[in-house]
Amino acid sequence: MALMTILDVTIGFAGPNLLDSVTAQIESGQRIGLLGRNGAGKTTLLKLLSGDLVPDHGEIQRDEKTRVARLTQDVPLDMKGSIAEIVLAGVPHEWVSDPTTRWEAEHAVESTLSRMQLDGNLQFESLSSGMKRRVLLAQSIVSKPDILLLDEPTNHLDIDSILWLEDFLSRWDKTLVFITHDRSFLQKLATRIWEVDRGRLFDWSCNYKTFLDRKEQALEAEEKQNALFDKRLAEEEAWIRQGIKARRTRNEGRVRALKAMRVERSQRQNRVGTAKLEVQEAERSGALVAELTDVSFAYGDHQVVNQFSTALMRGDKIGIIGPNGAGKSTLLKLLLGKLTPDSGKVRLGTKLEIAYFDQLRDTLDPEKTVQENVSDGTDQLKVGGKAKHILGYLQDYLFTPERARTKVKFLSGGERNRALLAKLMSKPANVLVMDEPTNDLDAETLELLEELLVQYDGTLLLVSHDRTFLNNVVTSTIVFEDQTIRQYVGGYDEWRAAVERRRDSGAIDSALPKTKQSATAPIDVVPKSTQTVNPAANKPEPRKLSYKEKRELEMLPEKIESLEQQIAGLHQAMALPNYYQSEGAKIAADAALLSATEEELSAAYLRWEELEN
Repeated sequence: MALMTILDVTIGFAGPNLLDSVTAQIESGQRIGLLGRNGAGKTTLLKLLSGDLVPDHGEIQRDEKTRVARLTQDVPLDMKGSIAEIVLAGVPHEWVSDPTTRWEAEHAVESTLSRMQLDGNLQFESLSSGMKRRVLLAQSIVSKPDILLLDEPTNHLDIDSILWLEDFLSRWDKTLVFITHDRSFLQKLATRIWEVDRGRLFDWSCNYKTFLDRKEQALEAEEKQNALFDKRLAEEEAWIRQGIKARRTRNEGRVRALKAMRVERSQRQNRVGTAKLEVQEAERSGALVAELTDVSFAYGDHQVVNQFSTALMRGDKIGIIGPNGAGKSTLLKLLLGKLTPDSGKVRLGTKLEIAYFDQLRDTLDPEKTVQENVSDGTDQLKVGGKAKHILGYLQDYLFTPERARTKVKFLSGGERNRALLAKLMSKPANVLVMDEPTNDLDAETLELLEELLVQYDGTLLLVSHDRTFLNNVVTSTIVFEDQTIRQYVGGYDEWRAAVERRRDSGAIDSALPKTKQSATAPIDVVPKSTQTVNPAANKPEPRKLSYKEKRELEMLPEKIESLEQQIAGLHQAMALPNYYQSEGAKIAADAALLSATEEELSAAYLRWEELEN
């Protein structure tokens, strides 16, 4: 039996309807991931399900005993009190006010606090944003709702908090409907996908991975169908223009059919285009972008960075990972020379043109329009070496002229992100600094931004908690962990694998004392294999290569050929009759170079075989 039924629901504000005659059912125990472009109507649908909005047409049917709770996207700024008081506010008023059920309400609060590892005596206003979200989630579930609605639950959470939330919700035995931009979170939890697209609600009844395959096939089929329809409509329009014979009695049916086609075409909501992102690259920076040597920095008694050393080279794409409040933004400012360290040395490279994407969107003036924020008072921008009108440029970021003239304070979270991207990309830069750029972006814009950053020839510093985004973009990570800072090759998955290997081998923190932070990656100790009856049975299933690995595999043949040519050249030089009459230092240097090149060639062959398999 369905817990809730959406029956022929229509709702709209300005412009086309967000939902147009939508019908669907929510069954018990399902975990529904709700997808759609920014502004498509996802949050509106959650408000309809929770009863906070009434549809213009149709109805939402549910049993009187079905309880629904909704966790909103934003944390209320004026919320104060102890954690226990905040959670108690989620209990139905009749439970609290009735002395016979008061004990039941208090017991529900205590068990919920224990289950979610919260201290009820702490003050809500003193908590981090991640802990505040956990308290609000506790408030939502304390009354044991049959349907839990979550709007972007991972926004502004650090990775540890996201993993905790994933684990908690995976064990939640009630029905879950959630909106998220986090593809790893979606893949982990969703058993059913709903998609809001141009006023319709598509029920894909599958997990996220299967949805991606089916969606691509559906879009191709839709494009073909629309093209055939438009071709037939054009033929009928040409026929009607032939003159009086088109209006003879025997052709009246054809004329009526043409009128119906015109109505159908006018009612078709075309698919929203994809944003066109383009970085305006400045002159190349020097080979060295920044170098930190034994840098320390503290806020009062709180030590943020302690004797940290690293070097950032041109073309590096560095992901910075750590808990909220660990000091990621402080490290960025030290790397960019915006902060002076308490001790140690910071050396910046030459010809640096830095563009900064701010997590708090502070670089946007909320009282100005999108056009005013991006243009800085001019009507023309130079894009790709050519002049372009500001409104045309903003249309590449999916802002209509009307929306471009809207004040920033009235934009949605996703629109603010796109506005900031438009401003960022309009300035020439050879160093991009991006602090949580993925918050509120829809999946298509996320994937486009990924592709842009992978192809970017400059240097990238990226703070993000989006695991898929990190895996697809960065070449190495700097991680705040175990009260120190370490650097690893690869993205999120490579970091987690290295930590697991270090934990399994018992080599945690053996090479690096906690009193000193270093960017040197710890040695990954792989435990000796144990005897098994059937080794093939323990062989891991082959995984798909990441984008970085695919690029590495494509470049390896060229690298191997180059190394072989170097070795052949050295052998040829050493074979000359008078070679050993040279100075001893040169002979020794050539021998060392030959040995190093042969080792590099051997490593390249091994890496090629590893990636091929």
